[in-house]
Amino acid sequence: MLEKLFKLKENNTDVKTEILAGITTFMTMAYIIIVNPSILSAAGLDSGAVLVATVLSAGLSSILMGLYANYPFALASGMGLNAFFAYTVAPRIGWQAALAVVMVSGILFFVLTLTRAREAIVNSIPHSLKMAVTTGIGLFIALLGFKNAGIIAYDGGANAFVLGNLGDPNVLLALFGLVFTGIMVVMKVKGALLWGILGTTVVGMATGLVAPPTGISSFVAAPPSLAPTALKFIDGFKELAAMGLAFIPLVFSFGFVDLFDSIGTFVGVASKANMLDENGNLPRANKALMADAIGTMAGAALGTSTVTTYVESAAGVAEGGRTGLTAVVTGLLFIASLFLSPLAFLIPGAATAPILIIVGVFMMEPVTKINFADYLEAIPAFLTIAMMPFCFSIADGIVWGILSYTALRLFSGRHKEVSPTMYLLSALFIAWLIWG
Repeated sequence: MLEKLFKLKENNTDVKTEILAGITTFMTMAYIIIVNPSILSAAGLDSGAVLVATVLSAGLSSILMGLYANYPFALASGMGLNAFFAYTVAPRIGWQAALAVVMVSGILFFVLTLTRAREAIVNSIPHSLKMAVTTGIGLFIALLGFKNAGIIAYDGGANAFVLGNLGDPNVLLALFGLVFTGIMVVMKVKGALLWGILGTTVVGMATGLVAPPTGISSFVAAPPSLAPTALKFIDGFKELAAMGLAFIPLVFSFGFVDLFDSIGTFVGVASKANMLDENGNLPRANKALMADAIGTMAGAALGTSTVTTYVESAAGVAEGGRTGLTAVVTGLLFIASLFLSPLAFLIPGAATAPILIIVGVFMMEPVTKINFADYLEAIPAFLTIAMMPFCFSIADGIVWGILSYTALRLFSGRHKEVSPTMYLLSALFIAWLIWG
């Protein structure tokens, strides 16, 4: 049944590999179960209800992605988008209205996906920029890993990232995890990333840095009530109606970031897994985008910020995940975590951060496919790669890459090489930069 459903042999994989990849993806994403409620509670949402909404939306949308699109992409409430929700939008219009804005953006994505407009956008991105997106995401993921590990820290006075406190015990644990995982990767140990997470956690417990499980309550707990957030977006629509057209920029903001974060993740992770076709396009892109749109609507209905495809899916792909079975396993683990949520608190950030760094290494390879001798290709590719970690945003990297690609060809007399979709995107990006 699994072979027929997911076409495992056709994708050169097997059930064991897919399950291992799904577990790995979940382990690298599980932090969202803890982080998302802490962020959204700052906007007034009930943290227990947000935890349930986060888990259910991630689980159901990941399963949908696996069954409908047959891709190893997992989804959850997006980092960055949740901060925008909690610290910018909700204080201005209220969290119920903010959920309504998320719902509107999800409906908009659904319509655009039905018309295949989102797929056209994905396919219009030139091959060199797709390779640059993969590399840029790799640097972005690595930066997240270094930051989460404490290996680098942000110095507000210097307004820059600096070397962290390498004498901090938790940083030392992360460094151990980086070395331990790196050795297993070099030795080509199957499941190296997952063993790296588990091994680092065990060492953390042995050294007293991680609290060991104590009793059944450390493994099983009844889920909190979803009632405080479920369907509250309906109340928010009343507030949006009172705002008139003033809420449209907020929808545009959510939609813009989610659209290009999702596109960047699809292209980047698929490129690393050799899933792009001979034209550099993603087969079944429309199905993947549809799962993403439905995930956003489901998240808003349950009571969480925008659900989007996660760059951490690259961890599962690096473990050999090639089909939707990987996403289904990840989704099932999210749903199981609803009852085993205390276990999520056992995995320290020092154990997952090194995995993000290693995955960043894995995603550097496509940079060799960019012709840096041709500056028409090199400059847009470089800006795409550099702006993602520098701006701490996948979407910003794509904006700079597409704008520079279009402008260089337009002013060098090679405007015919630019597709109409790229011109349209560039115009929208310019409007976004001015408007935003």
